[in-house]
Amino acid sequence: MKIHEYQAKELFRKSGIPVPEGKVCTAQEDIASTLEGMTMPVAVKAQILAGGRGKGGGVVLAKTADEAQTAAERILGMQLITKQTGKEGTEVKTILFEQGVGISKELYLSMLVDRDHAGIVIIASRDGGMDIETVAAETPERIITVHVNPLLGLQGYQVRELIFGLDIAPAVAKSFGAIIRKLFALFMQYDCSLVEINPLVITDQESVIALDAKMDIDSNSLFRHPDILAMHDSSEEDELEAAAASHGLNYIRLEGTIGSMVNGAGLAMATMDLIKQAGVEPANFLDVGGGASAEMVENGFRIILSDPNVRGIFINIFGGILRCDILAEGVVAAAKKVGLSLPVVVRMEGTNVEEGRKILADSGLSLSNAKDLKHAAELLAAI
Repeated sequence: MKIHEYQAKELFRKSGIPVPEGKVCTAQEDIASTLEGMTMPVAVKAQILAGGRGKGGGVVLAKTADEAQTAAERILGMQLITKQTGKEGTEVKTILFEQGVGISKELYLSMLVDRDHAGIVIIASRDGGMDIETVAAETPERIITVHVNPLLGLQGYQVRELIFGLDIAPAVAKSFGAIIRKLFALFMQYDCSLVEINPLVITDQESVIALDAKMDIDSNSLFRHPDILAMHDSSEEDELEAAAASHGLNYIRLEGTIGSMVNGAGLAMATMDLIKQAGVEPANFLDVGGGASAEMVENGFRIILSDPNVRGIFINIFGGILRCDILAEGVVAAAKKVGLSLPVVVRMEGTNVEEGRKILADSGLSLSNAKDLKHAAELLAAI
C-alpha cells in the first residue's frame, strides 16, 4: 500500500528523520489561511500516489505569498498527468505547503526488498533529484548498492560505505549516518517494500533533510499496522478494484473487452495469454482464489459486469478446493440477479465438473461450455 508524501513525512518525523516544516491543505477556501505564518519561499506540492509530479506541473517553488497562492489555486483540483498516472491523470485533492531550504547538495537514497538476495538493498547516488532509472542507464558508476541481511541488520561498515561512496563531508557524516540507521529501522518497523527519498539534501547550514518521502508498505502486513491502514486513500483507486478488494478478490482492471474469472494467479496469467491469442484483449485480471465461496464468485461476476467495456466473459476454473459445482452456482446466481445479456464462455475441469456443467446447462442462461482450452479460444474469437 502506498501512502502520500505528507503522511510518510509524519512517520519520518516520529522516527527522528529531519523533514521541512509543512502544512496540508484540501480546500481552495483554506489556501490563504494555510499559508499564513509561512516564510517564503515555499514549495507547493501536489499529493498524489504517483511519481513525476514536478514534470507534470504538480510541484512549484514559490518565492512570494502571491505566487504560492496562485500556484496552489491552480494545482488543487487539477487533473495531474504524469508518466505513472496514465493519460487520464489523477485529480489533486490535497496539496502540501513546505518551507523552502537552502540546498548545497542533492542525493538519492532508497531502501527496498531485494528478492534476488533475500534481503534488503540500499541504493544511493550523488545525483539526487533525477530519475534514478536515467542515472542507472547513463552513469551506472554513480549508483551505490549495499545489500543488508535483515537477520543481522544494518552494520556500521555498511553505513560508512554509503558515506564514503557519496563523498559526504566529515561535518555532516555523523548526522547522515544517523538518518540511514533511522530510515532502516523505519523500513523494518513498518514492513516496507520501498522507502525512497529523492532528493535527500545537505543544506547550506550543513544539515541533512529529507526533501521528499515515498513509502510503500507490504499490504499483507497491514493487520499489524492499523495506523498505516488508517492512511489508506481509496479515492485514487479504480472504483472496481476497490470494490473487489472489499470482497477479498484479487482484481486489476485492464483496457480490453473480455472479462475473465479464474482461480489461481498462474492460471489467470495463462488465461490472459489465451484471450490475446484468440485475437481479443482481456478486460481484467480476476483471481477469486482457491477457496472461493459461491458468494465470492457472485461478487466477482458482478464486478466484471460493472465494467462498461466488457462485451464477453471467459470463466476458466480448475476445480480443486473451489469445486466446479460451487462455481456454477455462483455464476448462475449472479447472472440471474444482474440480468445477464453478454455471452459467457465457461471452461471447467476438476472436482465435480459434471455437476457444475449440469447446473449451467439447466440454468436456462445463454452460457457456452467449452470442452477444452482450444475450444474456449474458438468461442472467444467469435465474440
